[in-house]
Amino acid sequence: MVPPDNCLLSHAGLVFQASVNYGHALSPDAALTRDAVMKQMSNTLMLTNRYGRVHSIAFNPRRMLQLLLLGSVLLVTVILYTGFRLGADVEVRKQLGEVATLQRLSRQQQTEIQDIRTLSSASLDALTLRLGNMQAEILRLDALGERLVTRADLDASEFDFNALPPVGGPENGSDEEDDEESPVTTIADFLGMLEVLQVSIVDRETKLGMLEGVLMSRNLQARILPSGPAVKSGLVSSKFGRRIDPFTGKREMHKGIDIAGKEGAQILAVADGIVIWSGERKGYGNLVEIDHGTGYVTRYGHSKQQLVESGDTVRKGQAIALIGSTGRSTGPHVHVEVMKDGLYVNPEKYLVN
Repeated sequence: MVPPDNCLLSHAGLVFQASVNYGHALSPDAALTRDAVMKQMSNTLMLTNRYGRVHSIAFNPRRMLQLLLLGSVLLVTVILYTGFRLGADVEVRKQLGEVATLQRLSRQQQTEIQDIRTLSSASLDALTLRLGNMQAEILRLDALGERLVTRADLDASEFDFNALPPVGGPENGSDEEDDEESPVTTIADFLGMLEVLQVSIVDRETKLGMLEGVLMSRNLQARILPSGPAVKSGLVSSKFGRRIDPFTGKREMHKGIDIAGKEGAQILAVADGIVIWSGERKGYGNLVEIDHGTGYVTRYGHSKQQLVESGDTVRKGQAIALIGSTGRSTGPHVHVEVMKDGLYVNPEKYLVN
């Protein structure tokens, strides 16, 4: 009777172990039996339960290797997936933290913008009030300019302070048109009104500059043009033109006018100018000669005393000498001559007595 495989396996193992222990050499048949048994053992898994019963499980090494490889692949896959999930979770948490930081900064910026709007609104109200005051000042300036134009008898069309300065530009293209003036509510509105105000100010500066030039020119002409009185009080005793000479009795040309007055009374310059002569001259006695520019020269003769020297600058109405009777004279008076571009002209056209 042939024993079972497990018995054979156990028996062969015992025989093999005993042979080794006692140093006996195995016969070829025994060796073959051992190899068969070991081969069978390599493919069989022996299990013993708690009751001492032995169970054998046969398995294929190639299949076992495949299972091991498959398990390794699954293990690596699980490890990689777990690492990926862990890394992804860390990255997501990092990104969520960045988003939360940005949201916090955004809320802070919104708060700051609101604060700026509040401050800007208050500042804008103050600036708008100042803008209104400036506009009122411009209106007063316009009124002053109009009065000056009227008093100076100038052409009002050339100095119209009420006229708006010429402006232009393309249409804004707004769909809504407001007939009423809208209040200043934004910085852009304020800047627009400020620009309009600046244009108005520049326009008025230009007009005022022109007005100043005209008035200064008129004032200069009035001051250098012989037009004032030569004495404060007097009487024309001899006019310009041909007359009977009081010393020769012959008819001769009188190149000026004689104004009789109280001896020692002041003789006045009839216009601004520079003294080019102050001293005695034949026929004139003590003479003061003034160059007024623009071709005008005046002479004041027969004075008792000169009050200015050559080279002095005199103003219109300034005392330059005292009435006397020096030179070729019959009594206290002042002989006044007016020359234009070297030619004698009638002083009565210029002097007011």
